[in-house]
Amino acid sequence: VGHCHPDVVKAAHEQNQLLNTNSRYLHDNLVDYAERLSKTLPERLCIFYFLNSGSEANDLALRLARQYTKHEDVIVLDHAYHGHLTSLIDISPYKFRNLGGQKEWVHVAPLPDTYRGLYREDHEDPVTAYANEVKNIIEQAQKRGRKIAAFFVESLPSVGGQIIPPAGYFQKAAEHVRKAGGVFIADEIQVGFGRVGKHFWAFQLQGEDFIPDIVTMGKPTGNGHPIACVATTKEIAEAFAATGVEYFNTFGGNPVSCAIGLAVLDVIEKEHLQAHATEVGNFLMKLLKEQKVKHPIIGDVR
Repeated sequence: VGHCHPDVVKAAHEQNQLLNTNSRYLHDNLVDYAERLSKTLPERLCIFYFLNSGSEANDLALRLARQYTKHEDVIVLDHAYHGHLTSLIDISPYKFRNLGGQKEWVHVAPLPDTYRGLYREDHEDPVTAYANEVKNIIEQAQKRGRKIAAFFVESLPSVGGQIIPPAGYFQKAAEHVRKAGGVFIADEIQVGFGRVGKHFWAFQLQGEDFIPDIVTMGKPTGNGHPIACVATTKEIAEAFAATGVEYFNTFGGNPVSCAIGLAVLDVIEKEHLQAHATEVGNFLMKLLKEQKVKHPIIGDVR
């Protein structure tokens, strides 16, 4: 919402003067913020965990998936980056290829890139072809006695090159993953909160019929303040709680962070920033496409 947005600064300052405490102590801001976030998401995603960073959010998503499915293995897209914790370096080909290499429980699917990927715009059905790659990975893993816990994917792969997956890919890939007993995790850390313009969440670009099992949020959540979130279903949250080991995060969901989160949502709404992203985005795309016509060196605009 812009550097040092006055509404966000004011919300932080006012709450700082009243109370900031660790989240063992109940505070209305936490519930108010969860309620506001829930209005932006499909109804099924109704349980919220608050944390301090996108990496924390993705690490928790991994734990939730494994506890719920009782499986270990994770499928990720090539070139993916999901965070800087050890658990996330392990599922980030962008990182692990230069570090300790690929773990046996990690499976890498091709990036659904219709410009320079395996199946391109001229392919008769790139959506099914890319989803079948996920299906093949699952079948190969199962032959080795492996079980899939999750398909972990950025809703719009950013480090991989701002790739926009063809609509319908998530639905078909999720079908194969869920059939294998896994869950679909949408990483919205770089692309959520109206940044894609047409929708509030980038996974919604796939179509209204698609709902992930877990959604993770980070960067834009607090406009630079460290706040992050994991949204999931009651079924997954209940399986996680059934261990008797509660999830606790000292600063995740503290009153100041939640006041800031609420202020950010207010600004997005009040200043029509999602519509603004669409308008400015369309304007830029139009001009860049005109350049593409003029200059053969420009291959793709996205």
